[in-house]
Amino acid sequence: MKKHNFSAGPCVLPKSVMQAASEAVLNFDDGLSLLEISHRSKPFVDVMENARSLALELLGLEGKGYKALFLQGGASSQFLMVALNLLEKRAGYLNTGTWSDKAINEAKIYDDIYEVGSSKAANFNYVPKGYDIPEDYDYFHCTSNNTIFGTQMKSFPNSPIPMVCDMSSDIFSRQLDFTQFDLIYAGAQKNMGPAGTTLVIVKEDILGKVSRKIPSMMDYKVHIGKGSMFNTPPVFPVYVSMLTLQWLKDLGGIKAIEEENDKKARLIYSEIDLNPLFKGYSVKEDRSNMNATFTLENENLKETFDAMVKEVGINGLNGHRSVGGYRASMYNALTLDSVKALVEVMSELESKA
Repeated sequence: MKKHNFSAGPCVLPKSVMQAASEAVLNFDDGLSLLEISHRSKPFVDVMENARSLALELLGLEGKGYKALFLQGGASSQFLMVALNLLEKRAGYLNTGTWSDKAINEAKIYDDIYEVGSSKAANFNYVPKGYDIPEDYDYFHCTSNNTIFGTQMKSFPNSPIPMVCDMSSDIFSRQLDFTQFDLIYAGAQKNMGPAGTTLVIVKEDILGKVSRKIPSMMDYKVHIGKGSMFNTPPVFPVYVSMLTLQWLKDLGGIKAIEEENDKKARLIYSEIDLNPLFKGYSVKEDRSNMNATFTLENENLKETFDAMVKEVGINGLNGHRSVGGYRASMYNALTLDSVKALVEVMSELESKA
């Protein structure tokens, strides 16, 4: 039976990427496994350079003063690393969900943090708008997509200060003017590869301006100087991320995948709105194209619905405990056919009710 993987992370990956990664584990370099070779060997150095180059190319940031890094520690380590490298006096944060809330708490360890806007009182079911970003702050931080609550920033403010964005769950999924961001970070396990590496895209001229001494492992400048190889990199996640980025480029880049992602989102949200058995969680104008969150209007139907989705091979649909209900995560590699399979089950439930 075909499995339809709606898991929020780790993500669904393209089959061709999985096949190539499997082969590399067995034989990557003249009989040696990818997991055995030296990270300093030319074959893997080429992988790292290609992955970094593809990231900049796909985002349209080549030759524009940006560097790409593949680091360890997950996006959660970036909550702290951003503050260490950029926070001198005060920073502004937009609080739109669990992960931005965690980023705020980590940054508070070092200096003063101001929430320019927050949707916490409404359990993060919308994205705040109409907020001001003080010009005398060190940077502004936002989260582009909120995996747990199913909201997404459809536009970004014209920030008078450096803008930092956590794009962990929607990077490479839609076209944006990425030059508006001075630092982007994203855990690999949503749209790039397995957990274990985090992509950081940073504009070099924002670095080196804080007075504190930064530990070497947490210093972006150190990692840039060493070509993202300051310490032993997470070889397998970087390799799979490179394969996924190449897959995306061959597909036609972000423009092509955005068209597919729009189709998937329109299909699932249309069913949620038209089917009286379901109700969307987030406000319509802020709905995420990556994570559709919804609940059953009649909880007595839960057991039946759960059995129906399992029967057709749908996996990873349960919502986060903060919201309940269901969450359909539709990352780049999830096919339109998988979304159709889910919509058919939802429609069938209505006919049975």
